[in-house]
Amino acid sequence: MTTSTPEKVENLDVNEIKKLIPHRYPFLLVDRVVEAEPGFRAKGYKNLTANEQFFEGHFPGKPIMPGVLMVEALAQLACCALLLKEEFKGQLGVFTGIDGFKFRTMVVPGDRLDLEVELLKMRGPLGKMKGIAKVGDKVACEGEISFAMIKNDASP
Repeated sequence: MTTSTPEKVENLDVNEIKKLIPHRYPFLLVDRVVEAEPGFRAKGYKNLTANEQFFEGHFPGKPIMPGVLMVEALAQLACCALLLKEEFKGQLGVFTGIDGFKFRTMVVPGDRLDLEVELLKMRGPLGKMKGIAKVGDKVACEGEISFAMIKNDASP
């Protein structure tokens, strides 16, 4: 592994994200990757509209984005950051754990959920990233995501 600064990637749109990760609507929860250092960190966002399917049932009359979907959005961004690194191309990132997540602000239709992830450690195919999701300057949730990079037998 080299100690040089990784090349930055900027402004991946949803079509480029779909080339990296297998998620599709309604489970694709990252609209844009604003910037990334492949294998190390990334920033992105999800624009939330009243048309999101989960708002219909969570909760009728007072729609709130489920916390588990905020964690999933961070995990998808983490996968994007890793899959931009050559050694992980064509693989699949899967959860192995979540730790210390705190939910601090409700996320509602019309919000933009800003996402940031940063690699804490990587040992072979196993790793851990810290994630934080914000609406404006307010933290919506934060915590650590553990994952494994595995062979993607379903890749096209």
